[in-house]
Amino acid sequence: MNVLESFSLKGKVALVTGGAGHRGGFGAQISTALYEAGAVVYIASRDEAKLEAFASEYPGMKTVRLDLAEEDSIRDCISRIVAEEGKLDILVNNAVLRTALACWDLPMAQFDASFHVNASGLFLITRLAAEDMMKRQSGSIINIASYMGMLGLDPANYEGTGMQTDKGILPSPAYHYEKGGMINFTRWAASVLGKYNIRVNSISPTGFSAKWENNPSVFTHNHAAATMLGRLCGPEDLKGGIVYLASDASSFVTGTNLVIDGGYSAK
Repeated sequence: MNVLESFSLKGKVALVTGGAGHRGGFGAQISTALYEAGAVVYIASRDEAKLEAFASEYPGMKTVRLDLAEEDSIRDCISRIVAEEGKLDILVNNAVLRTALACWDLPMAQFDASFHVNASGLFLITRLAAEDMMKRQSGSIINIASYMGMLGLDPANYEGTGMQTDKGILPSPAYHYEKGGMINFTRWAASVLGKYNIRVNSISPTGFSAKWENNPSVFTHNHAAATMLGRLCGPEDLKGGIVYLASDASSFVTGTNLVIDGGYSAK
């Protein structure tokens, strides 16, 4: 196979959770990258109006409602795609519930609500997608993690912001805990699904900012200054990595965490 042809996703069916985020954000980049590579792309979230508005710009892109807090919604999402397309080849777990982030001193119920979506919901949708992939002994699952799942908080990033380590209360551990868990869940899932030729990988981006140069916040300025390439993740920076991990170009790659952070974590 020609090396460029190995990146093609023609004939593949993909699901992107949280696939209709803000313009140029992670969900939008992922969805458009898979679409541009030739896949039939389903984008999923709770906000059906946002899904329809985004998909209308890409002929043939499809939408499906998904609430990762509801088991029936997760099952219905996978069942619908398989019923309509006959298969699911690619799952990108991008959606995340950003809650329980105010501080460490929160009721257990608030942390439980966050983990219910970002851990339990992740486990279920991954298993259901994998069960369909097992029938064909083929599939790619990509989890969108974060550099925050690899590192602790850097106080220098928050100086002058009044956020996180620059305020008088202890920050929440939830996001770091969940994203760190996602990276190791990736390794675990790769280890149990490899015998079915299902590859499971994660991507750990740095923070996103589409046009930060024009009006950077204090945090963005601090963070960019600490990054080797001198900027944050932009509106095109995840697309190549996504297509690589989704396609046959990475047919011998599984259980890995692809870091796309401009060199931030290499310090």
